[in-house]
Amino acid sequence: MKYRSFYLLLLVLLLPLSATGQQTWSLEECIRYAWENNLTIKQQELGVAQTENTLFQSKMAFGPSVSARISENVNWGQSVDLSTLTILNHVRSSNTGMGIYADMDLFTGLQRLNTVKQEKSKLSIAIQEVQKLRNEISIEITRSYLNVLLAGEILDAARQSRESVAEQCERTRKLVDAGSQPLSALLEVESQLATEDLQVVEAQNNLRTYNLVLQQLLDLPTDANFQIVKPQIGDLHEMDPVSVDELFYASRELPQIKKTEYTLEQRQHELAIAQGGRYPRLSLSLGYASFYSDANRKKDEEPTEDTGSGSIDDLLGGSSAGFWDQLKNNNNPSIGLSLTIPIFNKWQVSTNVKNASLGVEMAELEMKNAQQLLMKEVQQAANDATSTYLRVQATERNVKAMEESFRYVQQKFDIGMLNGTDYIVSKTNLFKAESNYLQAKYEHVFKLKILDFYKGIPITL
Repeated sequence: MKYRSFYLLLLVLLLPLSATGQQTWSLEECIRYAWENNLTIKQQELGVAQTENTLFQSKMAFGPSVSARISENVNWGQSVDLSTLTILNHVRSSNTGMGIYADMDLFTGLQRLNTVKQEKSKLSIAIQEVQKLRNEISIEITRSYLNVLLAGEILDAARQSRESVAEQCERTRKLVDAGSQPLSALLEVESQLATEDLQVVEAQNNLRTYNLVLQQLLDLPTDANFQIVKPQIGDLHEMDPVSVDELFYASRELPQIKKTEYTLEQRQHELAIAQGGRYPRLSLSLGYASFYSDANRKKDEEPTEDTGSGSIDDLLGGSSAGFWDQLKNNNNPSIGLSLTIPIFNKWQVSTNVKNASLGVEMAELEMKNAQQLLMKEVQQAANDATSTYLRVQATERNVKAMEESFRYVQQKFDIGMLNGTDYIVSKTNLFKAESNYLQAKYEHVFKLKILDFYKGIPITL
């Protein structure tokens, strides 16, 4: 009893681990996982972060540039005493200068303002690139997910077909033993049973392959226990008519179209920046500086007893005025305005303007080309959805007809009115019809999800 309780407790503890290992993935979970872990998306997101930094720096360009400067110069031979502006001959002297300076552009032809707008457009382009990549990955995952579902249903159909043939083989064996059927009939049915086994193996291989493809899209380690959720496919007997114009209007918000719009904006701002090179530039500068010089030494001052504690004047050689007094007396605040008027710059500005204008025209053509391409894609998507819908209806009718035909053939085969060849042909045709229907069904589901994508509806099952 003690050991039984121990094993029950161990089983309870291991159940959560087992459940974790057998996690089933829905389509939404697969897409969300890919968005969060795909390395290419992460690279694109890092590019967005870099563009954000560039945008921030373009905004900071409106502020002043502030710097501090400290200099120490030692002169000998002929030099100038900065404190008295007298010429010194063959006298060693040192000068210490320090100051703080600020520069700021007051007007640059609106180039900096347009640079900020340009960087905003670049950021929007980078964001649309990420979203475009996410959409492409979502479509590929949806296609792969539906392939797994299709392979699973074909495997189920192959197993059911194999069980049916196995049952028929057993009935035929009894009929042969009873003398109602020739031995050749049993041999033919057994041959079909071997074919059914091969179909099951091929269906298993296809399912394993599609599972592997889906795991690779998710960048998951290969797991033989990888399972996906099998959702209920809705009614495929009815389909609302598709308006190409409405679908195209709804799809204009897709990232591949928004990207071209932002690219046009970026090119227009680039043109404005180039045109700003024709305007004068007005700059403001502020400064505060001072200096210390030891050239004007005391001549009449008697030497004093060294107390052992040096001062900054002792370190700098001593002078007629103390270090801090000189810095206070030699202060030099300044303010200035600078106006730069461009006259001739070797046609550089004109060339930049012409190239930027061509860039705007290229962006306009790119946007029109993207819209034309989108219209073709929408037209193709609408046509594909209609075609797969009609194919689903036709293959479903074909399956029903083949089921009735096979039922009739099986009844006649059981009473010896048909040979095994006719039975095998009918059974093969039925399995082929079922496979065609399943392929048409999932292809139609995929085309419907493409329509949802162009409508801006999230892809779900």
